Amino acid sequence: MGSPSAKLKHAYRQWHDSKGDSVATWLDLVADDVKVYSLAAGAPEAAFTAAVTSKKDFERYFKGLLADWEMIHYTTGTFIAEGECVAMLGSTGWRNRKTGRVLETPKSDFWTFRGDKIVEFHELYDTAALLVAARG
Repeated sequence: MGSPSAKLKHAYRQWHDSKGDSVATWLDLVADDVKVYSLAAGAPEAAFTAAVTSKKDFERYFKGLLADWEMIHYTTGTFIAEGECVAMLGSTGWRNRKTGRVLETPKSDFWTFRGDKIVEFHELYDTAALLVAARG
């Protein structure tokens, strides 16, 4: 599974196919001191997106995401790699478990590896649409 891009493609495939039941795959890829930045930045409707500074925090992120949202799809598109940095351009769809509203958004993920482990992750998506779907 070698390169950072190959590792991410495998993890994304499992993420989509399992509809979010492959958190362990992501946690296996991250360093203990991983930093995660999500565009919603811990907004009340998406508290799970608060800054992550450890693997334990990243697990909290996933628990919050999956408690509040049901994955419809996670579709990867283009992967762009330069050294230990990888960008993924795709789209994703989720249904809010409380409101029943659907979020469909373009998705851009930016990953930084240090050796075999992810040390930083930035995710970009339609934050306004996420907030609307969460509010009902």
